[in-house]
Amino acid sequence: MKIIDFNKSCSLLNRFILEIRDVNIQRDRMKFRRNIQRIGEIMAYEISKELDYSIKDVTTPLGTAQINTYDDNIVLCTILRAGLVFHEGFLNYFDRAENAFISAYREYTDESHFRIKTEYLASPNIEGKTLIITDPMLATGCSMETCYHALLKKGTPAKIHIASVIASQKAIDHVSKVFPQEKTTIWCGAIDPILNEHAYIVPGLGDAGDLAYGIKD
Repeated sequence: MKIIDFNKSCSLLNRFILEIRDVNIQRDRMKFRRNIQRIGEIMAYEISKELDYSIKDVTTPLGTAQINTYDDNIVLCTILRAGLVFHEGFLNYFDRAENAFISAYREYTDESHFRIKTEYLASPNIEGKTLIITDPMLATGCSMETCYHALLKKGTPAKIHIASVIASQKAIDHVSKVFPQEKTTIWCGAIDPILNEHAYIVPGLGDAGDLAYGIKD
């Protein structure tokens, strides 16, 4: 399994990671959403380099040109609600992709223990396609695993890309065990070392959904 940690390289993406982490800057909800979207756009561009390509002819006003473009049938899947704005960044670049949406949330049995519940899935057939699953915060990896198994009802993808703004090392380890090794790539803006007692990423950035859309009741 291939794991890409953008924090280990120097790029404009790191500036957006800094701003979404900053407790003062992230108070600007519109800027927070735009930065998450920008990160999605950059990741979409980087993922595009890993697709299968072939040369196609295009007719111009003056003749015919040959362009090397990707052949993958892409399905963009996001985990509601925090993933919506991240998803928009990917959709800005993969503008012809099919789209899937799935809900997943933690149902707590006490302050420290929870199970993942899914209540909604809208997805095209994903058989033999390239599946890109976007979720800003990959904390434990359990939501990602649960959503993937739900998506398998719609077919088996040929390739899988998991995109996260910030992940924990525990989540990376978990996803590496439960996803098919030979066809999965994980893309992360940063990988943080630990989770706290509530299974939130530390240092992380807080609740991405609340920061993007407001505190839920």
